[in-house]
Amino acid sequence: MSGVKGKRISVSAARAAGEAREWRMTWRVLMLAWEYPPHHVGGLGRHVGHLSRALLERGADVTVITRSVSGQTEVRDDGGVRVVSVAPFHLHPPDFVTWAAQFNVSLMEAVAREFSSEDFDLVHAHDWIVAYAAKAIKEAWEVPLVATIHATEFGRQSGIHNPMQAHISETEWWLCYEACRVIVCSRYMRAEVGTVFGVPRDKLRVIPNGIDSSWFTVRRRKAPEPLIIYVGRLVVEKGPLVLVDALAETSNRFPDASLVFAGTGPMEGEIAARIAARGLEGRVRLLGHLKDRELKDLYSRAWVAAFPSSYEPFGIVALEAMATGVPCIVGNTGGLREVVTSGETGLVVEPNNPLVLADAISRLISNQDWAEAMAARARRVALSEYSWSDIAGKTVAVYDEVLGSRGIPVRTLEVAEMREHVRTGAST
Repeated sequence: MSGVKGKRISVSAARAAGEAREWRMTWRVLMLAWEYPPHHVGGLGRHVGHLSRALLERGADVTVITRSVSGQTEVRDDGGVRVVSVAPFHLHPPDFVTWAAQFNVSLMEAVAREFSSEDFDLVHAHDWIVAYAAKAIKEAWEVPLVATIHATEFGRQSGIHNPMQAHISETEWWLCYEACRVIVCSRYMRAEVGTVFGVPRDKLRVIPNGIDSSWFTVRRRKAPEPLIIYVGRLVVEKGPLVLVDALAETSNRFPDASLVFAGTGPMEGEIAARIAARGLEGRVRLLGHLKDRELKDLYSRAWVAAFPSSYEPFGIVALEAMATGVPCIVGNTGGLREVVTSGETGLVVEPNNPLVLADAISRLISNQDWAEAMAARARRVALSEYSWSDIAGKTVAVYDEVLGSRGIPVRTLEVAEMREHVRTGAST
């Protein structure tokens, strides 16, 4: 495997002899994440994929270490991002925490075998699942650590209720403690991480999730009858059971309405049982994991996208709905209420209340002109405020802060490199 490229210097054309030239630094980033497209479970993998590619356009050199689903360690190029997919050990761990610990050893083995401390300027870790490897690399290489906390165990579980949850929460705290900067995706998450883990506000940076430009090219072709869609993990905090119950209520007014779930998760069996119990077989489908092309087709046909979460740090699926022009409903929680303005760019409803959710769905179905006008406003907001290019720019600003805190201010380093370049007479 080829080594990671060193710092590159970009020099603009000289305006006149002897005038200063424009320089920039390449941030050499080692990104750690337990999922990466196309083998992603939820929003974290999508986030890392889009961010990594957008960072390239900002001059970064990005290597992602993630998990392999084939059982073999693989190296590939993803639009310029070097992706190393590491096979976890096949030791049949008794629980997910043990699996994560074994996976981190696999990560560290791959990093030790393929790279050295000279290859990267910093490590960027995504969530607690890679915390052990991130901490070890930080200490062994003496490079700064940046952490992105996508969600907390405390928030997901509405508190800490057993030893495993306590261990995960403590590991999240540990990652925040070890990081030079902690990135979160919403003001809600900044407050949560600050409160739960005691992270100082000046260590936290709010950088939202983004939406890829390809989502704005989806052509709407609504289904002949009302189609409600849900996209995301099938877990209790995202409200899939509430949505099934809401459809049962909605069907009294709109007997031709149907519901589609796109995603996987531990509640799949329970959802199927609830569908049967409410007599909704044939009107509710569980499609499992869909590729982006299939997802875009689903959004194009939807009348309503419903994400009735009771806990959601951000909710990138709401951005997908907004970008594709689908009227959306979100739970009044977390980052969702920061993304969607109720009555202007969608509807925000009380979580865990199927009657309220059913009423919101009915309003959008029965007032299509109003719903489409909201969706058009939402699309404009998504286009102007959530581009991955802007998000990558904010991220490299954090990298600048961190590299400066290492005792090598970025601008000073650039000036030193420029002087050395001029002294040696190197060409541009």
